[in-house]
Amino acid sequence: MKTALLSATAAAAFFLTSPALAEAHQDTGSTPSLEQVADMALESDTYAWDFVEGITTEVGPRQAGTEAEARGRKWAMDWMVKHGFANVADEPFEMETWVPGDIHRAEITSPFPQPLVIQPLGGSASTGPDGITAEVVMFENAAALAAAPMGSLEGKIAYISHAMTPTQDGSQYGFAGPARWVGAQLAKERGAVATVIKSVGTDYHRNPHTGGTTFRTVEGGADVGRPVPTPAGALTLPDAANLERMFERADGRAIMMKLTLTPENLGTTLSGNVVGEIVGRNPSLPPVLVACHIDSWWNAPGAFDDGVGCGIVAAAALNVAKSGQPLRTIRVLMAGAEEVGLFGSSAYSEAHIDEKIGVGLESDFGADRIWRFESNFRETNEDLHNRLAASVARFGVANSTIVARGGADINISRDQGGAIIDLQQDGTRYFDLHHTPDDTLDKIDPVQLRQNVAVWTQVVGILANEARSIQTGGVMPSAPAIMDAE
Repeated sequence: MKTALLSATAAAAFFLTSPALAEAHQDTGSTPSLEQVADMALESDTYAWDFVEGITTEVGPRQAGTEAEARGRKWAMDWMVKHGFANVADEPFEMETWVPGDIHRAEITSPFPQPLVIQPLGGSASTGPDGITAEVVMFENAAALAAAPMGSLEGKIAYISHAMTPTQDGSQYGFAGPARWVGAQLAKERGAVATVIKSVGTDYHRNPHTGGTTFRTVEGGADVGRPVPTPAGALTLPDAANLERMFERADGRAIMMKLTLTPENLGTTLSGNVVGEIVGRNPSLPPVLVACHIDSWWNAPGAFDDGVGCGIVAAAALNVAKSGQPLRTIRVLMAGAEEVGLFGSSAYSEAHIDEKIGVGLESDFGADRIWRFESNFRETNEDLHNRLAASVARFGVANSTIVARGGADINISRDQGGAIIDLQQDGTRYFDLHHTPDDTLDKIDPVQLRQNVAVWTQVVGILANEARSIQTGGVMPSAPAIMDAE
């Protein structure tokens, strides 16, 4: 593990010399209130844009476990040090690394010969450079495939559709996602030589949506204890619609596809989690954990998913510092290897499980405006829940009775049974861009981005200055008993 780049002494000096505090004093000569800082962020925050513009321009795609992801972590650490974060570190972990390879082709060879646009799913096996040709069998969704008899797809390629539509809360992802998450395993169990899915997305551009698929581990034989994948890829939504029209007019003729995908497994490589802190006045109080993920898929620079999330949480931490040193430490976690299996989040929880977290929040749903506030302590600490919700109403954020579950990168908060907040973003267009080559900087609306930062600044600032237990509202005990308190 790399040692922290800033010492505790430097951390204390941050509050005398940081750009965040210097900006706060230059116009008024006094420290602004948290509300003033949040309002200023709405109008003029530049931290979040600076982060996402920089990492997408200077690093680009950051596939987990690769040299590109390592450059992304180094870039993020340098940015955090430059902006005055303390205790900046790269916490490495090992992972099995998959890369997409160079050839991604699908073509219908009969009865309607033509090429289709496809990309491999994370974890896919290779067809080899010569590809495979087989009859395609269509399934309306993953549930229909699961109902197919075992052995019914011997020697064939399964095609899995779905009917995902845009929603503000992104809930249709859970409805359509099984086509990608488990479809290839279901097809393999029924004898399929490969699986092709309709991209799990809502756009109608010829941009495939990649993403991970999973295969069960083998229980016997030479491969016991590890998954043995088959080739799997995602067609663009227009190409999937075209394929479905072919089935409608095939008139009993077999639809034949040649599929060529050449991904590779690199074996064990290093990924890592980037961490940094705005150090609080009372180190005995459990910190506020704000999280995102630093990796992206190979096919885009990952602006929406999730470079901008890292910019948002880092900006919120810096903005809170403009209103004075917070009571609690604000810890920023930029997790590695989220896209390929939440490895960074799991590694962070395993390494730090004995270090109590006061509350966890994650930004990983793009950059469009936040519209709803959720917590998992509405009943156990109603006063704080309502105070937080009321504080962001002026930014157009509604209160909610929905219990927050937290994002992928705050496993530690769930593992500890701790306090969690979800700041729900408008996901209406998120799945137009998700895991596609279109996940680029120009898709970010700076006005909506600043609204995110303002809301995060307000919420994180209140949490970071909360002396009582965030989860229960009770009086915090002395440091030795803190692990059992929050």
